[in-house]
Amino acid sequence: MRDIDMERVNGTREKMLETVKSPVLTHEQKVAAMANLADSLLEVVDLPEGLHDLMDQPIDTKCICDLAEGHAPLRPRYIIPDYKKFMREGSKFLQLDPPKDLFEALNSLLIFYKHVPSVTNFPVYLGALDELLDPFVQDMDEELAKKMIRLFLIHVDRTVLDSFSHANVGPRDTKAGRIILEVEAELEQAVPNITMKYDEDITSDEFALMGINTTLHSAKPSFANHKMFKSELGEDYVIASCYNGLKLGGGSYTLCRLLLGNIAKRASSVEDFKKNQLPYVCRVMADYMDARIRFEVEESGFFENNFLAKEGFIRRDRFTAMFGMVGLAECVNHLMELQGKTGRYGHDEEADALGVEIMDEIDAFNKAHVNPYCEATDGHFLLHAQVGIDSDMGISPGTRIPIGEEPEELIDHLRHCEKFHRYFPSGTGDIFPIDTTVHKNHDFLLDVIKGSFREGIRYLSFYAADSDVVRITGYLVKRSEIEKLERGENVLQDTTALGMGAKHNSRVFQRKVR
Repeated sequence: MRDIDMERVNGTREKMLETVKSPVLTHEQKVAAMANLADSLLEVVDLPEGLHDLMDQPIDTKCICDLAEGHAPLRPRYIIPDYKKFMREGSKFLQLDPPKDLFEALNSLLIFYKHVPSVTNFPVYLGALDELLDPFVQDMDEELAKKMIRLFLIHVDRTVLDSFSHANVGPRDTKAGRIILEVEAELEQAVPNITMKYDEDITSDEFALMGINTTLHSAKPSFANHKMFKSELGEDYVIASCYNGLKLGGGSYTLCRLLLGNIAKRASSVEDFKKNQLPYVCRVMADYMDARIRFEVEESGFFENNFLAKEGFIRRDRFTAMFGMVGLAECVNHLMELQGKTGRYGHDEEADALGVEIMDEIDAFNKAHVNPYCEATDGHFLLHAQVGIDSDMGISPGTRIPIGEEPEELIDHLRHCEKFHRYFPSGTGDIFPIDTTVHKNHDFLLDVIKGSFREGIRYLSFYAADSDVVRITGYLVKRSEIEKLERGENVLQDTTALGMGAKHNSRVFQRKVR
């Protein structure tokens, strides 16, 4: 462990005291903030040369961001337990037998969730809830099952205080899945986030339309291209956190991101960007991720000591890591300006072609880089179009078109998505607010989903333009909760503060309504 100077120690102590005195944070939020501040005093990871100049900088110049994972990674960032195994076998550590009915199943899941860590201190994956619960609802009164699942989901919303917690339904139409969708449409809650795995050859139109009705009430579920994810990650993939495709029983050690717009600012030309600046920053970030992963696997003791690994709910060889990026739009626009050209990302063929070339360069770098502990993905990281954070200003998530510059027609926007979604097995997506006075016919959105997925679009999210629950980037927040926080009141969920930052810095409430 390396020494640090007293100026940094005292600066951290001041932040701790501010946290203690905060009138806005809840007790739980203060405890989490204090833990992160204590972690920031440690220096145990072998940092690559050049990282400081690329990462420890103001937001308008930094080129690498580690998304507040901490200086001493004590667990992987995203953990994806095999809840099916838990339902079959129970847990010795938790002293739970396999559940025999819906009462026991819901109770066991709620207990299990309390013991699944992640970067947010809450589980980022809650299971394929329809598959987990369907065996228990077959022979019971449907109204009782609905009441129990309703109470379960309310409990999750009030205790898993982070909308990066994610559940899956589909692609098969199930009784439990229908109950979940019906209840979520009524509750209009921000937690949990939900994805419907959709495959038009498997998913019934009736089930998909139930999902669309629910999303226009509660901004969830989003819709994942099941055929696409399955072809890349296998049948046992899950969607977790924002929209992250990962392996069941595994997860992701880490997620760092390139800030492409700022990397472009370092370049004197497009050629300099492609041949020098981008490869250099990619190399430093990959080396940093390798160092973090090595510490987690070889020194933290997590995989040797945590009951999730001991009892086989996770396996280290099913983990990978996520090589993220944001700001492709700003990157392309800056490089076009360097050439004296006026074409804009999302509106100009040459600009979009440059975006594809940049993604090809990043993809090639990633495929050439090997990490020995990423066996789940053949020794390579997975590319990830990161959704952004609350402090981002003038930085568009992933490969999205900047808010305020969306194409006039939805079809043109979707055609642009098609160019880029193929690069990101561990997640990308686009978000469309829907004017429900115009599109009262839910078949309209189902046709959009079917056509988009046939053309290779990976993931789509919708919400009603007048909904209280809105999708910020990859997570959900209530407008009413943001308003409370803006008035200086306590709010229950951590992600409300992120949503408030995104509202002010990224104009997420000003998306073009379709």
